[in-house]
Amino acid sequence: MSDTFKDIPEFFETERDEALNARTELLSSFRELGPPDLCHVVKSTGRGHPPDVSSYHYVSGVDASSSASLAAYLNSLTYAMEEQSVWFSKSSMWKVRGGTYCCFNAFSRMDVRVDVKIPGGVQAYAVDTRGERRETTPAIWLETYVSALLRAILHSDDPNYALQGYRKLEPITSTEGELRFLSAAGTLFHKGWQLGSDPEIQVASVVSNHLTSGVMKYFGESGRYDQAANLFEKLYNRDPDVASLLAQSYIGMNAEVKAVQIMAQALKENPQSYTVLHAQADFLRSKGKIDWATKIAKQAVNCAPSEFLTWAQLSELYIELGKYENALLTLNSCPMFTYNERDLHRMPTPAKTHLPIKQVIIDSRILDDVNPGESDADPALLRLPGPGLRGTFAKAYALLAKLVHQIGWDELLKTRSAVFVMEEEYRMQKLQSETRNGTQDIQPTNGVIYEDGTVRDDASTRAIRERNSLSPGPAIPSIKISSESDRTDTLESTNEIENAETSTIATTETTASNSVERPPQAAASDDKEHENQTTQAVSHPDFSFSNKRLCERWLDNLFMVLYEDLRVWTIYRAEAAHFKSQHVIYRKTGTEWEILGDLGSRLHHKEEAKEAYQRSLDLRFSSKAWTKLLEMYVEEGDLGKSLNAAIRLGVHQHRWYAESAYPSTVARLLFKLGQTHGFAKIDNTLTSMGLPPPILAMVKNYLYYGKTFKVEGHDF
Repeated sequence: MSDTFKDIPEFFETERDEALNARTELLSSFRELGPPDLCHVVKSTGRGHPPDVSSYHYVSGVDASSSASLAAYLNSLTYAMEEQSVWFSKSSMWKVRGGTYCCFNAFSRMDVRVDVKIPGGVQAYAVDTRGERRETTPAIWLETYVSALLRAILHSDDPNYALQGYRKLEPITSTEGELRFLSAAGTLFHKGWQLGSDPEIQVASVVSNHLTSGVMKYFGESGRYDQAANLFEKLYNRDPDVASLLAQSYIGMNAEVKAVQIMAQALKENPQSYTVLHAQADFLRSKGKIDWATKIAKQAVNCAPSEFLTWAQLSELYIELGKYENALLTLNSCPMFTYNERDLHRMPTPAKTHLPIKQVIIDSRILDDVNPGESDADPALLRLPGPGLRGTFAKAYALLAKLVHQIGWDELLKTRSAVFVMEEEYRMQKLQSETRNGTQDIQPTNGVIYEDGTVRDDASTRAIRERNSLSPGPAIPSIKISSESDRTDTLESTNEIENAETSTIATTETTASNSVERPPQAAASDDKEHENQTTQAVSHPDFSFSNKRLCERWLDNLFMVLYEDLRVWTIYRAEAAHFKSQHVIYRKTGTEWEILGDLGSRLHHKEEAKEAYQRSLDLRFSSKAWTKLLEMYVEEGDLGKSLNAAIRLGVHQHRWYAESAYPSTVARLLFKLGQTHGFAKIDNTLTSMGLPPPILAMVKNYLYYGKTFKVEGHDF
């Protein structure tokens, strides 16, 4: 006999209801949208022997608008039992006798649960953060419905939710369901701030939260901004703050004149709306008006000096203008926020795990490609600190990487020395001060000066190690956020730099011609050099730092992370060039090629990154590598390679129970490809590829969704 489901993942419990109890204990720790829905079932033969078994799995995309819809999902599981031996009578076969469906209401911070007895009745109730039961009301069901939809949309391709046993179903299957979602989102719009926001936003607001992010992602990734515009148009009449969302929707619809009119009117009514200013700066940047965008971005910073996005936008605009000192100063003033991990379950270790492979996948010849392969890699590559950055730190690193890609490492170090107080200068100033007081007792050190006046020796001020060494850098230290007054001073300083040249005091030491130059060394420790510096300090009594800033700890740490990435990348490229010149194959494991591909992407070396991903896939299957290549192929407009990557990604996602066509990364990129080639050409190309019928039907499901909801390109 078989007590498992067909094509549905399961985790079997050691003790009955331990998953439900663990979820109840964790309710108070869920901060934002909450974890995926939990479906807990009990199976029995009805004879008492063997004893009943209980299992659970995660699921999203189930209609959570009522107890009846959740009970219907539990009832559908009764038809999903594996075929059982004919040697046993029907009375002794395993059957689903009951279950509990748990769906977190992110608005009211409670878990809505539906208990089903088969045969029997249905009982619905809510469990609050204290574990107490509460009655469900229509308002609670509406909130639960929207919460479940937002999780299905926002978590569809979030790597933080790459859980085992996570079944993803289609959240919206018809145009009627879409209208229902829009209606519910409009009703709860002004409660959206209760859900939290993206990690780059410090305080969730009416227009910056997970509800608006979910609406913009769902309609934006399919290019159907008209539906979002209809929603925001109604809300704009009651709340002018919605102007930024409405303007973004109109820009997505190519109704730019209307968008400009809305932004202009909104700024007349509220000149301090940083979200509208932010949207306006993005629009001007897209039109190549970088100077105009910079002025608007400065105004946005003045209106919201505690928000990361305004400072990051201004820093990026300075980079595009070629004002690198201003860009670095602005980046140094970005307010950084602690990254909160996503809401997830911490379940007890299951007694047994059942992760079946669907028959559709077994019958395909693509299964041979969907295997984990070898995963050995150099520990130093595995411990590179760059991939560990999250939230605002990842965004700030991306800006720093863009800067170094544009001007080079040497010039970045010179710019760094020109705008920040380096340790040598600090020591000279201190020697000057102590000389005036008749004392000269100072301990020479190496490092960068931070806001609290301390100096630390780290990878951004140490000499380069051996080129063959790939030892990782230290962990990220604690973060110190500068005050708003400091950021205002920085904004004024960037204005001064635009009108006057700042002297550069930097001493650099070079290594081999193809290696990364180390950051400036602060000082030597021998007595002779110490005496020379003392004399130099005394001979320049007017030396000051009035035109420089102190470097934030987190920013210097990002220099360290960037230094490690550049050092490893330089070594890799030098080795690859050497092997190529010797006509010898350069060998790496599949995992190492994937890490190098990620490294190349972070450092904006797209062609080298593409080559690394391709070589990684020659050795093993990797969904990340295929995703990156699919993005590159779609950007290049390569139809054949894009479809090849999309097929393999689609099969991989289907194998791991992602039965939803949209939203997903594959659907988003196929829709983008359809805007260029049209759905008809994509359909004909897929047909000509000779795919197995089940796989062909699965891939064409993305196109079917596009035609149903009239995505751009569906009619040509």
